[in-house]
Amino acid sequence: MKEWETGEAYRFLKANPVMHGVISVTGELKPLPRKDLYLSLLSSIVSQQLSTKAASTIWLRFMEIFCNNPTPAAVINTSIEKLRQAGISYQKAGYLAAVADFSLSGKLKDGLVEKMPDHELTEYLTQIKGVGRWTSEMILIFSLNRPDVFPVDDLGVRQSVLTLYGMEDLGKSTSQELHNLSSEWRPYRSLVSRHLWRLRDTNS
Repeated sequence: MKEWETGEAYRFLKANPVMHGVISVTGELKPLPRKDLYLSLLSSIVSQQLSTKAASTIWLRFMEIFCNNPTPAAVINTSIEKLRQAGISYQKAGYLAAVADFSLSGKLKDGLVEKMPDHELTEYLTQIKGVGRWTSEMILIFSLNRPDVFPVDDLGVRQSVLTLYGMEDLGKSTSQELHNLSSEWRPYRSLVSRHLWRLRDTNS
């Protein structure tokens, strides 16, 4: 989302009483830069189930192995033992190789990815071993800057919406209810999600 689009988004969202209240607490957020999809996928694998600090340390070690240029071929040809020395588990090493193989086969080319609508791209990326729906949605929001992604099963987003609307979490039926509710924020649900995460952090 570009700067001028963000202004338009805020004019739209502030017309919603609930979001107006959220934005008044969190403040407005700046647009996100687009990031490299391949590197973002590698980083997301490394970061899985780790604290931010631990993930950052291991990612730096990983990048050092490749002199900051982890090409797909280089990742595939690097031994698991070497990756283990950087703090990467056997399982994650396999996932990293899967991302590299997917990229090497040309399946992450911008021309191909850019044409896909959000739901299709989310399903497409989950073909990669180790990349689930939540990871795909995070990639769409934070790396590809897709403007209308709403990760309904993300814990932070979910808890914030339930609190704001005084709802009880009843599982799958609630997921559908939250999805329906989010339609009033279209087409800026990625920005709404970022505010909901910020709200959670502000209140914690």
